[in-house]
Amino acid sequence: MSVRGVVLLATGLSAAVVAGAFAVFSLMVMPALAALPGAGGIAAMQSVNRTAVRPVFTGLLFGTALLCLVVGGWELGGDRRPAVLVGVGLYLVGVVGVTVLANVPLNDALARADGTAVGQWTDYLRRWTAWNTVRALASLAAGSLLVVVLVGAE
Repeated sequence: MSVRGVVLLATGLSAAVVAGAFAVFSLMVMPALAALPGAGGIAAMQSVNRTAVRPVFTGLLFGTALLCLVVGGWELGGDRRPAVLVGVGLYLVGVVGVTVLANVPLNDALARADGTAVGQWTDYLRRWTAWNTVRALASLAAGSLLVVVLVGAE
């Protein structure tokens, strides 16, 4: 397998791992936090948000974005396979864009909340989970496209 093939595989698999992490949150973690009393849910999510900003998760999330830029650059300079460019675009817009423009601002607002902000917590749960689900689906679609292109090329 060529270097391009290895990078494409790593990018696709990394996107799939990111999708799994986001899916676990939308399907299990957020419903579990929603079942807690407001103050407990807020405190738990504030702790999760602080924990998420560590090298392992941010490295995976943004490292995959960097790999997408490499793969996308190769495609623009070479074969221009539409599926690869769509996969890269899905990840960069649907994962990184949504993270920066939707989920992080919601997290920042929740970081300033105290245990009495139950109305804010209910709104946060709904909006954060919806945007997180978008991230999960975009990352899964991106990873799938990148791996399918690789399988089709071999």
